[in-house]
Amino acid sequence: MTPAFLYALVGIVLFSIGLYGLILYKHLLRKILAINILGSGVFLVMVALAARTGDAVPDAVPHAMVITGIVVAVSATALALALMLRVDAETGQAVLPEDREE
Repeated sequence: MTPAFLYALVGIVLFSIGLYGLILYKHLLRKILAINILGSGVFLVMVALAARTGDAVPDAVPHAMVITGIVVAVSATALALALMLRVDAETGQAVLPEDREE
């Protein structure tokens, strides 16, 4: 088992856990955390795909995309937390309202 395969496997597991949490939970903070876990899994898979065996150097483009993605993920998390606080202040609870057909 190569390290690249192990990274890809862990990335797929993290992606699956994040997707499960995103679908299962209604609380907004848990959804935000699930999205961050899901994104970490994607970053691990991208790093694993960029790795090469032997003496060849790894491709720099996926690594640059992962670094850029981390910066975007931090910014998106800050925005999501601010929006969650706004929803909590307006409704008194940090969950999205359910759609009701009347």
